[in-house]
Amino acid sequence: MNNSFRYREGSLHDKEQLQKLKIISYSQFSKVLTPDNWAKMNESLHDEDKLTELINKSKIYVCMWNNEMVGVAYLVPSGSAWGPFKAEWSYIRNVGVNPEFRGRGIAKTLTKMCIDYAKKSGEKIIALHTSEFMDAARHIYEGIGFKAIEEIEPIFGKKYWLYMLEIN
Repeated sequence: MNNSFRYREGSLHDKEQLQKLKIISYSQFSKVLTPDNWAKMNESLHDEDKLTELINKSKIYVCMWNNEMVGVAYLVPSGSAWGPFKAEWSYIRNVGVNPEFRGRGIAKTLTKMCIDYAKKSGEKIIALHTSEFMDAARHIYEGIGFKAIEEIEPIFGKKYWLYMLEIN
């Protein structure tokens, strides 16, 4: 790990930087989605109310480079069923890394921080979902030990899979 990166917990205080990073991290997908589906994703990326809701129910980990936020991952504790995620599961959402900083282990480190916190909190299962157009993410999650358990309903017109990791 590069010693120039600093990892810390995020909070509602970071909302502006979290919003900016989310848009930067996910804008690459404009090239692989249809114009209509990109418009839907882009609208979601800019939805401040959704972001506030996610921040308020999550443990957030961020990666900083100097004073710039360059990576983020959200861990939602069990008790918050949503979409394909059951209430008894914790789940990871919206892992994002600024494209200029990809390939440096940031997403993997943030994901492991979520797993470590879930273990300390007594969680039994961590889930996440990812898509056919998120190859790097699938590689990271599978390398850590997440297993694809089922294909779920398409999102933005693309295949998505539900992944799970049992923890002790």
